Amino acid sequence: MNQIDLSLYLVTDKSDDVEKFLNTIEEAIKGGTTVVQIREKTADTLDFYNLALKVKEITTKYNVPLIINDRVDVALAVDADGVHVGQSDMPCDITRKLIGEDKILGVSAATIEEAKKAQEDGADYIGSGAVFPTQTKSDAPSLTKEELKEIVESIEIPVVAIGGITLENACELKDTGISGLSVVSAIMSSENPKKSSQELLKIFNSY
Repeated sequence: MNQIDLSLYLVTDKSDDVEKFLNTIEEAIKGGTTVVQIREKTADTLDFYNLALKVKEITTKYNVPLIINDRVDVALAVDADGVHVGQSDMPCDITRKLIGEDKILGVSAATIEEAKKAQEDGADYIGSGAVFPTQTKSDAPSLTKEELKEIVESIEIPVVAIGGITLENACELKDTGISGLSVVSAIMSSENPKKSSQELLKIFNSY
């Protein structure tokens, strides 16, 4: 299994201002973000590829893993550190065959069954949510803290919580046994991404 520090896992959202987008990611890493995942659901392949190359320059500079959401082709093209797939994306076991054993593979799972299957099929970690209501993915199934805890306890690979996590509510996930907080808006929409990262990491480390 690939070891990865999932403490503060940043998932990007779409940005029309590339310079601001890249600066936000760099500031977040300076604040302690431990993983960066690029999620571009609507981008053309070439645009996604070019953006991923720019982000990779930053993540390589700070030695932070770069994960590509959904797009195995883009991940391989830019030699990203890994891929994250959802339940409606490429199946986990096929993704593992395509990316090889050395790349990081994350899978979204909202139930114990999905989490166990992902573990069996070669996932390195699970993303579970939405733990709070979120604007980023309005179709994401909601998960109670008890359900999240049950998922964590049902598998041996680490679980990160995702969905509507903010500085105000992050402390509520304290006793769930998660290995990290995955956030989008709490950092990407922040006026001070570095400070937001520092504070989120401080909350998580207080667990």
